Amino acid sequence: MLVTLLGTGTSSGVPQIGCDCVVCRSVDFRDKRLRTSIHVSVDGKSFIIDTGPDFRQQVLREGIRHLDAVIFTHEHKDHTAGLDDIRAYNFRQGYDIPIYARKRVLDQIQTEFAYVFAEKRYPGIPSVRLNEIDTEPFEVAGVRFTPIDVLHHRLPVLGFRIHDFTYLTDLNYISDQELEKVYGTRVLVLDALQRQPHLSHFTLDQAVALVERIRPEMTYFTHISHKLGLHREVEQELPPYIRLGFDGLRIKL
Repeated sequence: MLVTLLGTGTSSGVPQIGCDCVVCRSVDFRDKRLRTSIHVSVDGKSFIIDTGPDFRQQVLREGIRHLDAVIFTHEHKDHTAGLDDIRAYNFRQGYDIPIYARKRVLDQIQTEFAYVFAEKRYPGIPSVRLNEIDTEPFEVAGVRFTPIDVLHHRLPVLGFRIHDFTYLTDLNYISDQELEKVYGTRVLVLDALQRQPHLSHFTLDQAVALVERIRPEMTYFTHISHKLGLHREVEQELPPYIRLGFDGLRIKL
């Protein structure tokens, strides 16, 4: 199993228009973050979780030539806006791309990309097949996904566990019941937005505290704001089993 962090930033990530902070001026490639998304290659299948505005740039950079399905965590635009660019996979593969999400998220996608679902379709537009999921485990192309229900302020968001890997982005609360699904994970990718308290994301300290409860072998933080600080400096504060993620990082399990 191979997980690639396609993007580890946020819409308040880097570079910020008009911002002159040290992170936005950094020449360290690890401080240049596109919107949060991952690619999972497992059992010969290829999955992407979330298609943000930078989706096309991310898959071109990583050379992802095949896509078996897209799974969505929630409906915010920084996680859905790039969906139109799956049309290239339609062209290459010759069939509809399955997408998996909660009904609320599928409804939002059908509204935002109404032309994709129009009765009279323009030639060459994306072609997708909608699949509704909730909190029960489901299979995609023979691969089992276990949804993990978390809160992004008051918005329910899904994280996912695939084998010994768990992905939790855009959250500031997880119940003890849902946390039971995460225990035993070898590798965790977890939201850690910034140092200051935030309405809907874990702070750095909150994320570290959750890692100490879960105790995976390795954790990588994602959905990182430019407010968190320089990659090289923040990592010096962290224990060796916690690292900051960066765009293009590959994790082999």
